[in-house]
Parts: sequence; structure tokens; C-alpha cells
Amino acid sequence: MGFSASLSSAVAVLLAVATLIGIGEVEGSIHTYEDDSFKEVGNAFLLSGGSEGIVASGGGNSFIRFKNITFWRTNEAAELHSSMEHSTGLVQAIIFEAADRDNIGGSAYGGQRSICCTPDLAKLEGCKQGYVIRRPSSVNPEWPVVINTYFSANLLYAPMDDRDVYITKTGMYNLFFISCDPKLRDLTMAGMAYWKNPDGYLPGRMAPLMNFYIFMSVAYLLLGIVWFSQYMRFWKDILPLQNWITLVIALGLFEMTLWYFEYLNFNSTGARPVGITTWVVTVGAVRKTVSRLLLLSVSMGYGVVRPTLGGLTSKVLLLGVTYFLASELLDITENVGTINDISGKTRLFLVLPDAFLDAFLILWIFTSLSRTLEKLQARRSSVKLEIYRKFTNALAVCVIASVVWIAYEVYFKATDPFSERWQSAWIITAFWDILAFALLCVLCYLWGPSQSSQRYAYSGEADADDEEAQSLTKGIADGNIGLTKVEKKERNDDDDDDDAYDIEAEVEEDKRE
Repeated sequence: MGFSASLSSAVAVLLAVATLIGIGEVEGSIHTYEDDSFKEVGNAFLLSGGSEGIVASGGGNSFIRFKNITFWRTNEAAELHSSMEHSTGLVQAIIFEAADRDNIGGSAYGGQRSICCTPDLAKLEGCKQGYVIRRPSSVNPEWPVVINTYFSANLLYAPMDDRDVYITKTGMYNLFFISCDPKLRDLTMAGMAYWKNPDGYLPGRMAPLMNFYIFMSVAYLLLGIVWFSQYMRFWKDILPLQNWITLVIALGLFEMTLWYFEYLNFNSTGARPVGITTWVVTVGAVRKTVSRLLLLSVSMGYGVVRPTLGGLTSKVLLLGVTYFLASELLDITENVGTINDISGKTRLFLVLPDAFLDAFLILWIFTSLSRTLEKLQARRSSVKLEIYRKFTNALAVCVIASVVWIAYEVYFKATDPFSERWQSAWIITAFWDILAFALLCVLCYLWGPSQSSQRYAYSGEADADDEEAQSLTKGIADGNIGLTKVEKKERNDDDDDDDAYDIEAEVEEDKRE
């Protein structure tokens, strides 16, 4: 059975596996606070405790649990409250669903929306001065949930009662710790908050990806089995290009498997060890770098039109190292230690160099493809030319799909600033892995190991295809190649020299590049 037929069978199996896997339920995670400082926002001191999508559970298995939460104030703040005998200084924990965000805070009085109730707002809205302004939700009057913690006398610390807040409505939940007391400036806190669903600790947008990585691992495994079986069958005719394709398949399988186990560990423990996540991210950055350099090398005609990259090798390697560093930095920022469902603004700045390098790569790839197609047309290498035309078309489709998806991603994020569509956000990440796998399948299909693999290979001056051979044979049979022909050749030195040294000139051109 040929490689293309085997690949078609593998795709059919993948569709069946995808149907069986499906998308699982949403998870939560553990947020740890280690002497985190409050920041002054408007007329309040505020600390973000996390934002995650949580699915409701009727059995009480979906909850946010507060454990060992302790607030610390400065000595100066304690001395300011020393004359008071009982409760001194208030800190409030506020939990609200994204749809109820307008229920926290008062009207824009004096040009700015107030979080805390001021004397003026107490008269206008009937709120309690010194407390966070809260209006009941139209769906559940008990929400948003507010938990009060008071400092006692002149103590420097105030422990918050351990308690569970059960989630009865699926949504994107936000936790903030807020103090409206101006004397509690420089407030800090420590402790943990558990965000949990029945099945584990993964944040809402990450949970579907764990099942997705199972699917992708199976996809790479099936592709690897089909490819490796053909590789071993025709190992005597293997080309260097096919060795690089084998490496990309192996890296893809390794990466998808590592991502699955990293998410599985996160789901079980609620934490993301820096070492493990960094290792997974590094493997992913290596796979993306090698994949892009493979596409660039194929576009340059490596192993098909030219035996090596010549003088371009150093430039290609420099681009590869640069792309690896940019991709590694972006992925580390996005994944290492990240458990919130709302990404930080830092990622926006790191996306720019990564996007610029991708755009530069695409430009270089298509420029190289144009030159390679011209060389193949000049040599009348119809078999190789047909393969490269198919590759060019597939690459063009992938680039168009990427541009369309980037536009959709920008629209998705611009129209969802509070991540209320978190249940479908996993598709943004999954698309790029699917696109990379699809393009890899195209490479495997076009350059699959076979008994005729050597017809793709660079063969120096004998690199012309059957059409040239047939033309030459016909010339000999007709007697067109003889003394007269030779004399004519001597009289037309300029034209024939170009033909005789065409390949050497191309090699020299490659070296100059």
C-alpha cells in the first residue's frame, strides 16, 4: 500500500478518535498569594485574586475555597488604630460573575467611578460609608458575594475565616480583595484560594485543551507509524529532506504528549511547576523552529534543486536561533506559572517580534519558491515542478487561512474584553497546532519515502528529466549531432556556453546568495 493511501486511512481513524474524545468539563486551579501588595485604584486599595471560568455543579463540587488567608498592615497603620478597642480596619473579599461586574462600584461621581462608598454616595445611593458599593444580582440576590475581615485592636495581622463559596451558575468569575480604609495603605496578604470543579484544577479555557492534546498525540502517532513504516521499507532510497521530516514528526509527537501530561499534572495538583512547564515550552519552541526552517529549506530546493544551502546556511541558522529565542520567550510568558483565564498585557509586546519573524519567513519562503520554480521550469523537470506547484498551492492556502484566523482572533479578543466567551477560547490555541499538522501531512504526502524517492533528489548535471533525455536521443537518431553541429556550436560560443554551464552557474549563484 502506497504512502498516500496509508495517510488517507490514518486520517479516517483520526476523525473517529476525535468523535470519541470530545471536549470534557471545565476545571479550576489554586491561586497562591505570597506577601502580595494592594494597589491604590481610585478611592480604594485593591488586589486581584484571580479570574477563571467555572462550570456550575448541583452537588456542591464547584467552589472557591479560601484557606489560610491573612492580611498584614504596617506598624504606622496599627498605631493609628491603637485608640480603638474592637474592630479596626476592614478588608473585603468580593466574588462576582463577569455579567454582574456593573453591580460593583457606584456612579461616576466627580468624573470617576467609585469602588468605595463615600459620604456623598452614601446620601445618593444609600450605601454604607467605608464599604465597597454592592448591588444584588438580578439572577441571584446573594451575589456578588462579599466576605468581611476586620483587624482587631492594634494587631498587625487579620486572619480571614476559611470558607467555601459554592458556584451554582456557570460563568467567568473574578475575585478581588478591597480595602476602603485610607489608613490601610501598603496592605499585604498571604494565603491560598482554591478554584475547583468536580474533575480537577484546570482553568476553564485550558480544560478542553487537555483532551485536544490527546487527539493531537494520537494524530502524530498515526502519522509517525505510517511514515516510519514507509521509511524502513525504503530506507536505502531515503533523502536528507525525509530525515528532517522524520525529526519534525518525532518532535510533534513528543510535544503534544508532554503538553497532555503537563495539563494532567496541573489538573491533579492545581499547580504548574516552573521546571516542567519550561521544559514543555522549550520542546514546543524547538519543534516550531525546525518546522519553519524545514519549510524554508524545501522552498529553496534543498536536496532537490541544490545539494546544500551553500552560503545561505549561516543566514538560515541565524534566523532559526532568533526565532527560537522569540518563541521561547513568548511561550514562557504565556504558560509558565500562568493559571488565570485572562492573559496579561505583557504578552502583547512579546507577540510583535514573533509575528514579525513569521512575516519575514513567509516572504523569504515565497521568494525562494519563485526562484526554485523558475529553475525547474528552465530544466524542464516536470516531475519535480509538479510537486513544487502542489507545495506552493498548499502553502498559499495555509498563509491565507492564517491571515483570516489572525483577523478572527483579533476580533474575538476585541469583542470579549472580560473573557465571557472563555468556553470557546481554547479553539484559538488549537487552530495553530492543527494548521501545523496539516502542513506537515502535505510534506509527508509530497515527499513520502518510496522506491522512486531518488527522482526527487539533486543529481548535478544529470538533473534533467525524461523530456530532455528524449530530446537528446531523438537528436542523435536523426543525425543532428555531428561535425556540422559541433562547428555551429563553435561559431555560437556565447549561446552554447550558457547551456553547457547552466547548472554550475546556478550553484555559483546559490553560493553568492
